[in-house]
Amino acid sequence: MGLIKLAAAGAVGYALYKYATEKKQEAQFAGGVRDSGPEHMTTPPRSWDKTDEAVDESFPASDPPSTY
Repeated sequence: MGLIKLAAAGAVGYALYKYATEKKQEAQFAGGVRDSGPEHMTTPPRSWDKTDEAVDESFPASDPPSTY
């Protein structure tokens, strides 16, 4: 009986954790994907060139940009 109570308490704790973290992620990105470019970053880098732009536009694709 103690094992069932422990499992139920763990399930409730996990559900509360997922509920709390899901709300934070929805607030950061409403659509789930950030637009490319430094103007859409929370902390943009000081320097930004064409290679950085190509890499940022291709993320999260597994293929590198064609400019390499």
